[in-house]
Amino acid sequence: MADQLTVAGGGKTGSFSYDILWRDSFSALGDALRQIPDLRPGRICIVSDSNVAELYMAAVRRALEALSASVCEWVFPAGEESKTLATVTELYGFLIERHFDRHDLLIALGGGVTGDLTGFAAATYLRGIDFVQIPTSLLAQVDSSIGGKTGVDMAMYKNMVGSFHQPRLVYMNTRVLETLPDGQFASGMGEVIKTALLGDPALYAALQTEAEKIRERDPDVMAGVIRACCAVKADIVAQDPTEKGVRALLNLGHTLGHAIEKCRNYELPHGQCVGLGLLAAARLSAKRGLIPADLAVQIRDLLQVYDLPVSAGDVSAQDLLLATKSDKKMADGQIRFILLRGIGQAYVDKTVTDDELLWAAASVLSRSQTDTQEHEDMTQADTKEHGDRSQADTQKHDDRTQNTAAAGK
Repeated sequence: MADQLTVAGGGKTGSFSYDILWRDSFSALGDALRQIPDLRPGRICIVSDSNVAELYMAAVRRALEALSASVCEWVFPAGEESKTLATVTELYGFLIERHFDRHDLLIALGGGVTGDLTGFAAATYLRGIDFVQIPTSLLAQVDSSIGGKTGVDMAMYKNMVGSFHQPRLVYMNTRVLETLPDGQFASGMGEVIKTALLGDPALYAALQTEAEKIRERDPDVMAGVIRACCAVKADIVAQDPTEKGVRALLNLGHTLGHAIEKCRNYELPHGQCVGLGLLAAARLSAKRGLIPADLAVQIRDLLQVYDLPVSAGDVSAQDLLLATKSDKKMADGQIRFILLRGIGQAYVDKTVTDDELLWAAASVLSRSQTDTQEHEDMTQADTKEHGDRSQADTQKHDDRTQNTAAAGK
């Protein structure tokens, strides 16, 4: 199986090309950086959170000291609450005190929060310096470390301040998943399921047939899962680096997912909220007659297989709707909601109404098993009604056509 994938593209922000490397340790990191043209940093700063630094900082530092005599560390408190401009400002000050210039390098060692925060600092410090992603969570390996999206939260809204800034390298040590807490592994599976739904039917099938091995984190099976996700993401980023078109599909599950994160005060990990958003999108797609109702049920069951919640808990549907109004995916006052026409057939819909968003939000709130069954029955009824209506409309059209033809004889 290939141990390297190139991400390449271009646009108004300029062309870019960098590799994703899969290795089983950090020892090859220095050699990998030496292979990058025009990357000769005098100083290197490793940015990590307090949890990841304890596990991997020493090993990464050893690998980098073979490349530079000036390697330093900057560690921030772990958690989404650190993903703010205040934290980035502290990092700016650290870099300024140590005289970092445009030829120097930042290393993002950690999960999605670390990657987003470090990338944003790199994008804005001295109007842009290089950085490298070393993702240590499943979520970061399959999604957030690829594609150059960087940013921080503002007033409890996700990623409201940010920039597109591509890394020079994404270096993945596949062994780090062995130490990943179960909750974080499940969170990453939320993004894996999203990727399968939007662009990889074969991966979706594997998530069902290989579920036991994936849950056990079988190295060979997980390598295939991660590579498949990276391939989908790399292809989309190459087509649309700055989300002017097809890249919006990667937001499947994120509109209501981000709203749930905010309304639950970030108590639920990002991937769990994405999973809830996926379920809401699937149910709305079924309600519109775009997919069979039993596919929405199958998606719910798949989320549960990977220990992802199917209820958002004690949250108001109205509050979730209000939170979507501040979502960065709004355009001209209208939400761009991602719906499904099938597995691997996601699309951007600009016609989703507030009433539909309320319905979708309510579909993933706390409810008894009976209520859930009633919701599924309602979805099936709505789908049947949609199908009957379409059939009736077709019959009326045929009758009109026949009448017109008769009149013309």
